[in-house]
Amino acid sequence: MVVPSLFASGAGDPPPIPTARLGSANSPVRPLVLWVRTGAAQLRLDGGPVLCLRAGEGAWIPADGWAERAIITEPGTVAFPLWLHAGVSAWGLSELTRFDVPSGWQDWLIQLFNLQVTPFSGRGYSLDAIEELLRRPGSRSAAAAVVGRDPSPQGFASPSMPRALGARAVAEELIRDPALDLTVEQWAARVLSSARTLRRDFLADTGFTFEQWRLICRLGAAVEFLAAGYDVDQVAVRVGFASRNGLTRAFKGRFGLTPHEFGRQLSARPGAGRLTQRAAAARQTDDLIRMMRKTDTPAAPEILPAASTPSHTNDIHVLSWMYRGSGYLDIGDQRYERERGVATWIPAETEHVTGLREDSVSLPLGNASTGDLQLTVPLQVRFSPAWDDYLMFCSISARSGLRPDDHDPRRILDLFAEQVAAQRALSVPMPTNPRARAVAMECLRRIGEPGGTHDGDVGAEIHRAFRDETGMTLGRWRYAARMRIARDLLAGGAPPSAVARRTGYAHLPTFSAAFSRFHGLSPRDYQQRASERNQ
Repeated sequence: MVVPSLFASGAGDPPPIPTARLGSANSPVRPLVLWVRTGAAQLRLDGGPVLCLRAGEGAWIPADGWAERAIITEPGTVAFPLWLHAGVSAWGLSELTRFDVPSGWQDWLIQLFNLQVTPFSGRGYSLDAIEELLRRPGSRSAAAAVVGRDPSPQGFASPSMPRALGARAVAEELIRDPALDLTVEQWAARVLSSARTLRRDFLADTGFTFEQWRLICRLGAAVEFLAAGYDVDQVAVRVGFASRNGLTRAFKGRFGLTPHEFGRQLSARPGAGRLTQRAAAARQTDDLIRMMRKTDTPAAPEILPAASTPSHTNDIHVLSWMYRGSGYLDIGDQRYERERGVATWIPAETEHVTGLREDSVSLPLGNASTGDLQLTVPLQVRFSPAWDDYLMFCSISARSGLRPDDHDPRRILDLFAEQVAAQRALSVPMPTNPRARAVAMECLRRIGEPGGTHDGDVGAEIHRAFRDETGMTLGRWRYAARMRIARDLLAGGAPPSAVARRTGYAHLPTFSAAFSRFHGLSPRDYQQRASERNQ
C-alpha cells in the first residue's frame, strides 16, 4: 500500500553537526566500541593522555579498570558508540585498543547500533531467532517447547513477552543482552516503575516470575551459543552466569543433561552446523573483535540479514529513517512501504511491526509525545543523501549519551516540519519576495493547525506580493495550498477524515464542502478516480 504521506526532496542543506560529549555518568558500565565514521573524536580515560581517533578508526574501551571515561567529538563528526556485553572482555581485550574499520564493515556497524537501541530482533540481526525457527513447518509449538526437555535450537522457545510497557522494555533489553545482571529494583528504576509492579506484570503476562523468566531467557541464549560451538565457559559469561558450574546446574535442572552432553548430542544430529541468527551474529561480533586485534581480519558480511520487530505498541510517536535499502511498516492488514531516504513517523498507541529487507539499514531519529504531535496514521518525508551524516548524528544523539550539551529532543519535530513544508511548496505557486516567501513557508509548516497565520498578522507589502507574484490574495493562496495538499494526500491513499485533520479542518463535512468547491469533486470521488488511474 502507498503510505498516506508527504514526500519532500530534502530541499536545502542540512544544519551543521555540532560538538558532542559522552561521560561516565550517562553511559552503562559495559565494554564500549567507539567508531568514528566522519570527522574526529578525542577519548580520555581517568584524566590520562588523550587518544585521537579519525574517520575510519575505532577504539575498544573495556568496562573495568577505568573510573572515568570522557569522549568529545569535533564539529562535523559522526561517531557511533556501540556497547557490547560484558563477556567480550574475557576474550583477551583487557586494555584500551585502537583499530581500523574497513569500509565494508561500516554499514554493518551502523545496523548493529540500530539493533542495540530499537526492538528489532536479535543481538546483531535478530532478537527472536528462536521464535522465527518455531514458526517454520514441522516445528513444535511454543508451549510444548517451553515445558519440554529438548534443548535443541529448534526445540526451545523464547519465553512469552510481557505486555505491560515497563516489563516489556526490560524483557527486550534482556533478550538483547541476557548477561545484564541488574536487580529488580534497578530494572524498575530504569523503566520508571516500582519493583512490585514489575514483578506483578511479569507474572501476570507470562506466567513466570521475573527470575524464572530471566533464567529461561538465559538458557535459550545458552542453547544457541552451545549449538554454535562455544565452550561452556564462554557461554556462561555470555548469558550471565557467574560460573561454569552455575550454568551446568541450571541447564541440567531444566533439560536433564549437562551443557557438555548437549553439545555432544547435537554434533551428531543432522543439520548441526546451521546457526541461529543470534549465534551467527555472535560469530560476526567475534570477527569484529579479531579485526580490532588486527589478527586474521575477516571479510565483511556481503549481505546484511533481514530483521523485524515483534508486534508492539509505543506510547510515543517514533521517527524511523531508512538509511539503506528498503523496509516496511505493518499496521493491521495494511503494509506501508519504506524506501531509501524516507523518514516515517510511526503513530503512538498503534500496534505495528517494523521490518527491514536484506541489505537494509534503518535508524531511529527521535520521539514525540502525543501532546507535541497529533498523529493517527503514518507520516513520511524524504531526505536526500546529502542529509545522511546529519541524520545519523540525530539518531546517535537521540538514542545514546553522546550528544551536544544543548541537545533538544524536540528539534527533530522542527526538522521534519521544515522538510514537509519544502514538499508542500511544490504544490502551490510561491512568492519570490523574501518576506512573503517566509510567510508562505510558515503557513505551510502550520497548515494542519486550525488557526494558522491570520491575514491581519502581516503587512500590506506582503499582501501585495502575494497578489502580484501568485495571482492570489494571501487568504485564497492559503485555501489553494490546503486543497492541493489534500489532493495529494487523497491520491496517496489517506482516508478523508485523516486528510481533513492534516489540512486544519476540525470537521469532515466542512472539509468535504471546501474540497468540492475547489476541485469540483468530493474527496471520496476524487480518491476513487485517482485509484482507477493508478490501476
